[in-house]
This record gives sequence, C-alpha cells and structure tokens, in this order.
Amino acid sequence: MGHRQTRTEGDAVSLDTPQFTTIPKTPLESAEEMEERLRLIGQTRYHNLHPFHDMLHGGKLNKGQVQAWAINRYYYQCSIPIKDAIVISRFDDRLTRVEWRHRIEDHDGAPESEGGIERWLQLTEGLGIDRAYVESTEGILPATRFAVDAYVHFVRDRTPLEAIASSLTELFAPSLHEQRIEGMLQHYDFIRPEIMTYFKRRLTQAPRDAEFALNYVREHARTPEERAAVCDALLFKTQVLWVQLDALYHAYVSGFPPPGAFVPDELT
Repeated sequence: MGHRQTRTEGDAVSLDTPQFTTIPKTPLESAEEMEERLRLIGQTRYHNLHPFHDMLHGGKLNKGQVQAWAINRYYYQCSIPIKDAIVISRFDDRLTRVEWRHRIEDHDGAPESEGGIERWLQLTEGLGIDRAYVESTEGILPATRFAVDAYVHFVRDRTPLEAIASSLTELFAPSLHEQRIEGMLQHYDFIRPEIMTYFKRRLTQAPRDAEFALNYVREHARTPEERAAVCDALLFKTQVLWVQLDALYHAYVSGFPPPGAFVPDELT
C-alpha cells in the first residue's frame, strides 16, 4: 500500500502570495495596456509558482516522482505539434503559416535532425523508463489527458487570434527552463547533463516563438474586446499547465495515483 507525503504546516501557501493576485477586468484601450496585462498574468498565474515545481527543482522529489512528472509531461510535448498543425490550418495568410510551421519541426524533428519529442524521450530513457511505455501514454493521469486535449480543442474551436495568444506562455518559459536545468542537475544524482538537452534548446527556441506571437497579437487585437480575448486565452493556457501539476501533486506527493496510472516503485 502506498504511503502518503502530505503538506506540512510550514509548507502552507499564503493567500498573500502572487498567484492569488486578481487580474483586472478594465477595458484595454491599447496594445501597451494589453501587453502589461499579459505580463501580469505570467507573473501571477504561470506554473513556475506551483509547489510541485518548487519540489522538482529543489531536489525534494524522489526518482519515482520525477519519473511520473516526465511521463505525464510527454503527453503535452507530443501534442504540441498536433496543436501547431491545427493553428496553421486556421490561417489563409501564407506568411503566418510559414512562420508558424517551424514549430512543428522543432518538436517533431526533421530527416536530418532530432526534435523536442525525441529529446524528451531521451530524458525519460535517462530516467530509466521504457520508451515504448512512455510513447503509449498508457500511464498518464486522466487530468493530464483532459487538460492537454482541452488545449488542442481550444486552438481548433476559438478564433485564430486566440489560438496564437494561447502560446504566449512561452514569454515566461526560458527562466523556468534555466531554473530547471540548474536545480535538477544540482540536486539529483540520477540526472545527467546529456538528458537535459530539451530544456537547453528551448532557451533559444521559446524567445523566438514568443516574440512573433506577441507582435502578432499586438498588431491584430485592435479592439478592447479582442485584447481581452487575448488575455483570456493566455489565462486559459496557464490553467492547462497548472492543473497538470495539481494532478501530479495529488497523485504522487499526496500519494493517490488513480487506477491505471504509472505507479513508482516507492508507492508499491
């Protein structure tokens, strides 16, 4: 029977911490006001604030918990090029399609180069997880599947402007990747530098992608309503990322993995 690792009184989250800051709903009259709100959303809602990330980067997880994170995150990674292919299909403008399509190669790779999905599988293999098991996604949490699928459906069903805006979490990703590389290499003796190449590559890829997306929404969100929709799209994406960590915490820190999910050796 698995043991539970519960939050102690000293770990309690204060209601004064940044993630509880209210996002204003006042009309956005300019691109500058919109960008300011987007950055506030990143400051207060991005998943770098989640307690699971503090544990991951601070060396407070055991190997099985890190494995569970990597297995579940794979489903997000392998869904990104599917999401981006849908984004491309939403645009009649050829130049936008041309700009966006490199994102698919960044993750799927090309005949002459590996992509982000392959680099993620190198991470999971380096953590001692069978590649076929990871690729099957059989062991992921239901909340992971529902959240990631909701993201794919969002870019399919909402406006093209909102589809692009939902990618703006990339504005805040590089600092998280830097923290992850440093923290995981420092704290886990089972992490080798060569299996962290996914994050190292995203240090240059994410800023390039974020710059295009930010410039696009600044130019094409021309009314207060469209600017509000851009901000709401980013809020939705932060929730997609946050709920995945909520599920990981409940399953592998509190100790309640659902039936059929990956069970680390520490919980068997």
